[in-house]
Amino acid sequence: MTTTTRPSWVDDDLFPFESRFVDIDGNTVHYVDEGSGPTLLLLHGNPTWSFLWREAISALRSDFRCIALDYPGFGLSTPRPGYRYFPEEHADVVTGFVDALGLDDVTLVGQDWGGPIGLAAAQRRPDVFDRLVLVNSWAWPVNGILHFEAFARIMGSLPIRFLVRRANLLVNAFLPTGHHRRKPTTAEMTHYRMALDTPERRQATAVLPGRILASRDFFAEVEAGLPDLAQLPTLIVWGDADIAFRRQERERLESTFPDHTTVIVKGAGTYVESDAPDEFVAAIRNWHTPQQ
Repeated sequence: MTTTTRPSWVDDDLFPFESRFVDIDGNTVHYVDEGSGPTLLLLHGNPTWSFLWREAISALRSDFRCIALDYPGFGLSTPRPGYRYFPEEHADVVTGFVDALGLDDVTLVGQDWGGPIGLAAAQRRPDVFDRLVLVNSWAWPVNGILHFEAFARIMGSLPIRFLVRRANLLVNAFLPTGHHRRKPTTAEMTHYRMALDTPERRQATAVLPGRILASRDFFAEVEAGLPDLAQLPTLIVWGDADIAFRRQERERLESTFPDHTTVIVKGAGTYVESDAPDEFVAAIRNWHTPQQ
């Protein structure tokens, strides 16, 4: 059921932001829009939602406008009938979202899948985005790279997809293993589980691992458009204990964006922004000082 009200399981102390909703091409997209100043568009990965950014938003909203949305099927967003949860569709939604809110002078902050999805939107709206922050992510096809081939084929297989839908496998496995500096609390895990509380809702998170290979054309398009963004000031924030994204991916991003600053967060995993929020916030502040 489509809803534009916040469910009762969302704890106002843990997620102390106003929930907003906007229709994007038949999808009801949930987002938060907090603070004022230079705009940060915060894009999550799998299997998270805008809750991932809560500590960063709380710290940064005094000096930045922090906007974080949930892709259809994730968090509090509701997909239209027939939505397939492909990254190329998510990129369409993000592009439509940018248009609907009339955003400009935006800093893209993309973590995990939020990197390629956000970069695709930035390539389509080059006049909107003027800075990039990439956090343990990638932006090119990985077909033929054993590290990613193995992950995508195992996690995208029918048995694993069944377990994702029936047992919320990705939330229960990825969130704890993607945090090394601090483990998610019981209350935090509840917010991730409740956002994907039915087998139907979990289809959104079950689809993406297989799309790492199956969406090769999408990734090739993103890669082809990288030269158009290469001049943008770029901050790369990298948890060096991540088992998904390695030094090789970081170095390739560094070579792609010559005007880059890299901050390596020692001992942090995939979800740097919630694993080491103080260091993540400091990296943003030190690199992107708001105009007074």
